[in-house]
Amino acid sequence: MTEKRHIHSEYDQELDTLRGLLLEMGGLVERQLADGLEALITRDAELGDRVCTADYRINSLEVRIDEEATMIIARRQPTGSDLRLLMAAIRTGTDLERIGDEAEKLGRFAVEFAAGNTPEPSLLQGMERLGDTVRQVLRESLDAFARSDVAAATAVLDGTDRVGGHYDAVMRELITYMMEDPRTMQRALHALWCARALERISDHARNVCESVVYVEEGRNIRHRPAGAGPDATEEAPEP
Repeated sequence: MTEKRHIHSEYDQELDTLRGLLLEMGGLVERQLADGLEALITRDAELGDRVCTADYRINSLEVRIDEEATMIIARRQPTGSDLRLLMAAIRTGTDLERIGDEAEKLGRFAVEFAAGNTPEPSLLQGMERLGDTVRQVLRESLDAFARSDVAAATAVLDGTDRVGGHYDAVMRELITYMMEDPRTMQRALHALWCARALERISDHARNVCESVVYVEEGRNIRHRPAGAGPDATEEAPEP
């Protein structure tokens, strides 16, 4: 009996360690996004360079999380919610790594903007509003994951218009900007790619919320219809 308790304690510690790695990774990507946005808006080349070079820490954590989760599955052969947690840990690690990649793009474009290839300040204001909203979505998603809070995760998933509205506004501004002066096309395209990177960060943050629902309730809500709530199911297309 003592040996079983010891094994159970070791197993719990392994799961706690894995959760800790995911939370550490979440903190890093949140910082990476904040720094990338600041570098972009202020055209800070030095900060942009730091964002680009810091990405290796996020990549290393993803590899470690993948290895730790795979090892636990192989050694412990978990079932039920524990198995879902381990599968979600691998998936979430991938989403967080991709958020880091998108934030790195912001750092690279910040260097470009600092060199003079920058759009009009009014366009960067729209980008700042989009970025602030995406940061909020990421923060709420990570908080829901840390607390295993299905209600909070569902609230994020239901708030589909928060990022989409700002993204559409930036796109309209950029298209108008390019049509009025084709010479600005390269600068506007750089801004467009930044906006697209921010939208993708929001998508990956929402994936984290889907993983919370999967772990806690065993429901796989990926690939549901656009705009549908997390309780919706995807209908098969008519023949």
